[in-house]
Amino acid sequence: MSMRLERHMHRVDFVKEGDVLECDACDRIRTYDGLRCSECNFTVHRNCAFVFMLEDIFNHPSHDGHCLKLVTTGTPVYTDPKCHICGRNTKRLLYHCSDCRLNLDINCMIDHICAGAILNMPWHSHPLLFVKLGVLLQCDVCFMFHRRGYVCPRCKLVVHKECVSAIVSRKITHPFHVRHPLQLLTDGAPDYADRKCHICGEETENLLYHCNMCKFNMDIGCAIRDPQQVALSNLKVHEHTLTLMPRLISFVCDACGTKGDHSPYVCVQCDFMIFHQECAYLPRVINVNHHDHRISFKYPLGLGEWRCGVCWEEIDWSYGAYSCSSCPNYAIHSRCATRKDVWDGKELDGVPGVIEDIKPFKVNDDNTITHFSHEHNMSLNKETEESTFCQACVCPIGSYTSYSCSESDCTFILHETCANLPKKKRHFLSPELLALRPQSQRSKENICRACDQVLCQGFVYSTYQKQNFDLLCSSVTVPFIHGSHDHHLLYLKLEFGQMKTCQNCGMDETEVVLGCIKCNYFLDFRCATLPYTVRLPRYDDHLLTLCFGEKASGRYWCDICERETNSKTWFYSCQDCGVTLHVFCVVGDIRYAKPGGNINNNVELLPNNRSSRPFCYNCHCHCPGPFFLKDFVGDQFCSYYCFSRSKSWMSLVKKKHVICPPWAL
Repeated sequence: MSMRLERHMHRVDFVKEGDVLECDACDRIRTYDGLRCSECNFTVHRNCAFVFMLEDIFNHPSHDGHCLKLVTTGTPVYTDPKCHICGRNTKRLLYHCSDCRLNLDINCMIDHICAGAILNMPWHSHPLLFVKLGVLLQCDVCFMFHRRGYVCPRCKLVVHKECVSAIVSRKITHPFHVRHPLQLLTDGAPDYADRKCHICGEETENLLYHCNMCKFNMDIGCAIRDPQQVALSNLKVHEHTLTLMPRLISFVCDACGTKGDHSPYVCVQCDFMIFHQECAYLPRVINVNHHDHRISFKYPLGLGEWRCGVCWEEIDWSYGAYSCSSCPNYAIHSRCATRKDVWDGKELDGVPGVIEDIKPFKVNDDNTITHFSHEHNMSLNKETEESTFCQACVCPIGSYTSYSCSESDCTFILHETCANLPKKKRHFLSPELLALRPQSQRSKENICRACDQVLCQGFVYSTYQKQNFDLLCSSVTVPFIHGSHDHHLLYLKLEFGQMKTCQNCGMDETEVVLGCIKCNYFLDFRCATLPYTVRLPRYDDHLLTLCFGEKASGRYWCDICERETNSKTWFYSCQDCGVTLHVFCVVGDIRYAKPGGNINNNVELLPNNRSSRPFCYNCHCHCPGPFFLKDFVGDQFCSYYCFSRSKSWMSLVKKKHVICPPWAL
């Protein structure tokens, strides 16, 4: 990302935090974010950029009467590169007089710059200069970014106007270090001390409180915010009071089994140590979305070979974890069990267990059932109903046993397995309990939140906020075994800013994936739930098999769209006919599709079984898939992708919700 900098002719680029920057203003090498001009080849720390707001200097004591201008490209070729005051070689940023060919580096101008400072604080030995810049300055007190604040030209200290009053004294007595008073430092931690804050463990910056007798550091944030409790009592994970030990010390948290390096809470009586304060307040009994039963915190977990039911990593039995009393081999890491995407945040200790009614139907006296989704009684039907579709999974009934409506004029029918789907279930896709319901064709929430595909009809599992997950995605279990990879895949909820690329389709996913972190192998839910085998009527119901790519030198052609297929990506093939078919041409981009179905109640799905396939209104190609779409004005589309691209009123449809067909790439 680039931006404009005051009094500079070129745009400058941000240099991300973590890169080692040698600043051309302060001459200090620090791991800190900053700005770089590729034209002038200078680099400046973000908080040193205030030099660009300074005016030209006419009255400098060492060169009175001539103008000194800020130069960003180094000393001109016609002058000596040394500073005419200190004799050191100048850097890219310096002051220069073109009349006298005089060079002055930034450090030699500090006294003059400080003369314009307007604020003197008792806790700082240098005056502070008020600046207003286009670049955001990071405050050394609150670490927030603002465009204006006070800067110390000598120390490069930055304090926002709102934070000036937060620093009350140069010397304080704090409950985390009661033995000695703490002295305010404005130029960073001394060389003999560790730079980390002994309370939060973060690297300290310029401003911190320090005890030289104990080599103790405390950053300003820990000093001015509401202090953590020195002692913790009435805990669910330990019966005794825990006391804060404000030291940098290596240990392992007994509650979660992770390594710590600062400020544990300890129980001397039991030799019990906790790293995170939140570990002290771990709940005793909870429900998680990876398991059907309640789980309880236990310390220590107990002798045995344990593996976490969420991350599938080994659990050290000598530390605390959550286990299930009904399933003796099931346990979860404390940190995994209390993740926001795993736990719903409800503490169940002392709350009586309620048996959820998850049965989808009740059996009547006449051997019929009453399913929650249908108003009529249904009876078991063992005869073949090949021409009908199951109302739940929207697949042909075929030769499977089914329940059909007892009313002669009602065509409602369910596979026996679909009729037995539980009304409520826990699934890793949501920390909430999921409820089974029929998908309404009029519903605006017709997107599966896992695979991002459009749902036409059928049953879905929904959260209280009406987030829908189709039956395929909500049937995935972890660890997930997929034929395209040798190792099992785990569910990964991506953090903000994270992105993973699907190994098959190459699309970037920013929310959820199934993956093997060890091999850097990831699949989005759409590709992970593709059927391994499928039958197409147009190929005499031959069995098509999903192939996960092969190393071949020859060229393959899709028999449906008559375009080339990439043999290195997934495709469907028939061993009897030898045909190869695009995945998109076989399954399309709409789930739960069947003839007569509708999307948003105004787009009709029609079977693509005519001798001459219709032309798509958007891509002007023959519609290849098993269905094509027809809107209320009569326009025809090969896919939901083409439909959404052609309609301006569909601009609100997120691009990730429509899958691009191979010929549109």
